[in-house]
Amino acid sequence: MISDRINRFFSRRRATLIGVGPMSKNCVDAAIELAHEHNIPLFLIASRRQIECQEFGGGYVEGWSTEAFAKYVSSRDKKGRTILARDHGGPWQNTFEIEGEFSLRQAMESTKRSFEVDIKCGFEMIHIDPSVSIHGPLKISDVIDRVFELYEFCWSIARNQKRDIMFEIGTEEQSGGIQSLQELEYTLSETQKYCKKNRLPLPKFVVVQTGTRTMEMRNVGTFDSPFRIKHELPAEIQIPRILNLCSQHNIYIKEHNADYLSDEALEWHPRLGIHAANVAPAFGTAESIAFARLLRSNGLNKELDEFIALSVASGKWRKWMSPESTASDFDRAIIAGHYVFATEPFRALKEKLSSILAKNGTSLDSVLKQAVRESIGRYLKAFRLVEVRNAN
Repeated sequence: MISDRINRFFSRRRATLIGVGPMSKNCVDAAIELAHEHNIPLFLIASRRQIECQEFGGGYVEGWSTEAFAKYVSSRDKKGRTILARDHGGPWQNTFEIEGEFSLRQAMESTKRSFEVDIKCGFEMIHIDPSVSIHGPLKISDVIDRVFELYEFCWSIARNQKRDIMFEIGTEEQSGGIQSLQELEYTLSETQKYCKKNRLPLPKFVVVQTGTRTMEMRNVGTFDSPFRIKHELPAEIQIPRILNLCSQHNIYIKEHNADYLSDEALEWHPRLGIHAANVAPAFGTAESIAFARLLRSNGLNKELDEFIALSVASGKWRKWMSPESTASDFDRAIIAGHYVFATEPFRALKEKLSSILAKNGTSLDSVLKQAVRESIGRYLKAFRLVEVRNAN
């Protein structure tokens, strides 16, 4: 069982598992290769915007539907090292539910259909996150009620399909500060009571705020801050308290938004005992930076301008901007690059560039995939997922 597999891993090693956002085909391929080479479990965490069921039009990553994505990963991951995971599954976590102004009931039913396809396609971890609402603020009790409805639905589907799944719960909102112990205690206590009453398995992971927050191409949370934050305990004091609380409820902690943290901050994760962390935008920007550098180094400035214009025009960079942003169009293009990788204009541009570079003996996708491998590899080393040998 997948739950037992995770338990065995943590019983043998003090390390932090990584959840890799499937930002592109190159990113997925890099993640699978690294999981095979180092014989480690690795989560592929797909949001509903990135990967969605065929019925709802698929996602922006490669245009993949859930069905196509699962089939692709299965065809490449012959050793079963990667774990397909739904990230932020919940109502209004997909653009069409927001644009369609779905009611709560419509959005919940849509979410259930999405989850059902996930489970049938072999997703082994389901993150239930109904914290988004287009109809006004939510109380924590509302969020928990929606978690329970979706939790029971997913477990029922899994049992009927004879599928092995585990659950992750927790909110999407990342303030950049440290988790409130009182709110976490309430969430875990209510969840444990519900699971016991309804004979459901306990969730395997809970998302906690450890002081991480991603904006532009940096982490602006408190985890990586060299300064003490007023009225907030430092991570090295508060996180052990969070871990102790979660241990009492037999649940592992999961950090989101670990992008762009320094090596030192990443190395603290296994030391503190953080069980898993998600990284996504950083791998998309790594590929976009490599793409831009390759074009510049080969004098393909006209084509680079085309990429910048296409990426900036997408507007996908807006959600990542800080209020005081001084980002250039180049910066915006790098931030939003992965959103346009699957568009027809970019595909046409990439095909043209691949042909040009091939004449010089350069494989465009090999260069891009290597850049993502190196970016993922930094986390694998810091998280103690791979052995770092001393050069001496």
